[in-house]
Amino acid sequence: MDDFYRELIIDRYKNPQYRGVLDPADIRFEDDNPLCGDHIHIDLRVGEDGIVREALFEGKGCAISQASADLLMEKIHGMHLDEVKKISKQDILDMLGIELGPVRLKCALLSLKVLKAGVYGLGEASDDLVED
Repeated sequence: MDDFYRELIIDRYKNPQYRGVLDPADIRFEDDNPLCGDHIHIDLRVGEDGIVREALFEGKGCAISQASADLLMEKIHGMHLDEVKKISKQDILDMLGIELGPVRLKCALLSLKVLKAGVYGLGEASDDLVED
């Protein structure tokens, strides 16, 4: 089963489905993982009803950080912002489907940290946003 998920990660890294920039965007946030240099920028368009209509990311970094961002953007399409706020670290790990060590875990969670900082309208992202 791990091979399936590894292939999924490589495919999403090489062929992301939700890469791009929305201009204008209703919610925009970006941050880096200083340990490895990964960078994620997220743009959202949100309807007046609080539903995510469009979600795209831009970034650079390892396959895990970029694949998790792509999978996360797919997941939140059509979700209400209240639901987006409830996405957990475990949801990201379930999407990736492989065990990760502490360093790779930070890579995988960068997009969630950026997303939540943007949705909550924070001035900066914090690891506290992705702790369960």
